[in-house]
Amino acid sequence: MAATDFDVPVGLSGDDIPLSVAVNRSPADRRFRLAARASGASTLVVMGLVAVFLAKGAWPALRIAGARFFTRTEWNPDAANGSFGIAAIVWWTVMIALIALLLAVPLAVASALFINEYAPRRLRRALTALVDLLAAIPSLIYGLWGRAFAGDALAGVARWLSRNAGFVPMFDVRGDAYDSSTFVAGVIVALMVLPIATSVMREVFAQTPVAEKEGALALGATRWGMVRAVVLPFGRGGIIGGSMLALGRALGETIAIALIISPKYVVDARVLERGSNSVGALIALKFGEAGSTGLSALLALGLALFAITLVVNFAASFVVARSRSGAGVEA
Repeated sequence: MAATDFDVPVGLSGDDIPLSVAVNRSPADRRFRLAARASGASTLVVMGLVAVFLAKGAWPALRIAGARFFTRTEWNPDAANGSFGIAAIVWWTVMIALIALLLAVPLAVASALFINEYAPRRLRRALTALVDLLAAIPSLIYGLWGRAFAGDALAGVARWLSRNAGFVPMFDVRGDAYDSSTFVAGVIVALMVLPIATSVMREVFAQTPVAEKEGALALGATRWGMVRAVVLPFGRGGIIGGSMLALGRALGETIAIALIISPKYVVDARVLERGSNSVGALIALKFGEAGSTGLSALLALGLALFAITLVVNFAASFVVARSRSGAGVEA
């Protein structure tokens, strides 16, 4: 087709005109695209409705507490003075999640690399199924196990850390109570999020181009050198995505933490000392006995967790978009 058949924009010659390509989609393709868009839109609608429900229920408590809702540490919404705030609760929620990530992420990376690169081929399917099975265990089971067995064993670890590293403020303990602590809760949550992070990372590591791995080995690299130069750069987005998914699970964990911790409403850095808290555990423990103001305060607490989770997810999406798997490996 001649260039004169088109309206030539100012500054472009006929040879520089971009050609538009018309795509004739089949009816099945159009239906699929419509269903996919409807699914995405419905997710946003449901999230918006949840936010509206929480905001509407939380408004009476927020009106009573005002800006002090974000700075107070005590939690007595049904008392005469209605003194309550989320500072201590959010603090301990974040501390438990950070301890869980510090323990789970390195183990998840190592486990994913072992299954994909080091385990005998005949065992990989069994190990993958085992990791998926661990991810399916209910949090109640982890909580009961942590309360009945792991708590006592971890108290000994906490006692050793306090005696040998007590000069560090977070390892300092007042008294001799090491159970029901942030450290114990963080370890149990780390075991819960470890299979999830491992599954995500393993799937991404498995997509590493075989030709590039074999090329690194052919050039004389050791297996670890190949993993470090090819697999880890390729799977950077998977590591970040798996870590953020584990963080979201850790922030929202409820039953396991409620069974382990002894509630505390003080902000400090002593993670080995008895007493801790979390948003999900507090809602579970206080929901049945809450009055009208207390119920509104719990909804405000849920709204705060909802906002924190959204911020974490948006941050994770931004980081993953800038660190896509394969970005550091040239084709």
